[in-house]
Amino acid sequence: MFVNKSEQRNNLMDEGLKVEGKFTTVAKQIKQAIILAGGLGTRLREAVPDLPKAMAPVAGRPFLSFVIDALRMQGIEQFIFSLGYKAGIVKKYLEEHYPTLDYSIVVEEEPFGTGGAIQLACSKTHDVNVLVANGDTLFKIKLQELENFHIHHQAECTIGLKPLEKFDRYGVVQINQEGSVIAFKEKPVLR
Repeated sequence: MFVNKSEQRNNLMDEGLKVEGKFTTVAKQIKQAIILAGGLGTRLREAVPDLPKAMAPVAGRPFLSFVIDALRMQGIEQFIFSLGYKAGIVKKYLEEHYPTLDYSIVVEEEPFGTGGAIQLACSKTHDVNVLVANGDTLFKIKLQELENFHIHHQAECTIGLKPLEKFDRYGVVQINQEGSVIAFKEKPVLR
């Protein structure tokens, strides 16, 4: 997801644009990402009771490391981690395994929800457009194409979605034929 945190987003449209193919390309690629990694992970609690969800081990590494590495490969240079539940575990991992990574951390002392976590993390950003990603989700995406779409449409927010056939574990985003979001349906509650 890209978030435009400026009310003056039209100024960006005047800064050295060139047209390539279908969408307008901005000379400056998005370099900052907010990583949401503060959730309680109630569905994984039995499998990893002592870890935040983003720190669940996959192939011998915390899942969060795959997210960081994938975004770095696409040009993200600065990270803002929005943490909550067991934040100290993530902090320690970053210090030990990513000592040269350019990052900052915000910690929710009480859960603010996704919107509140993004708003808190935006206080640490300096770019107009910022990528927002979940620390426990990863799918292939062409970041530059998503950014071009975002800029071309002068969007306040652009969401990268993955089509799924079995989505009973996830929320659903309904879109119209133009690709605009018309509804969000929450994932089912486990009982």
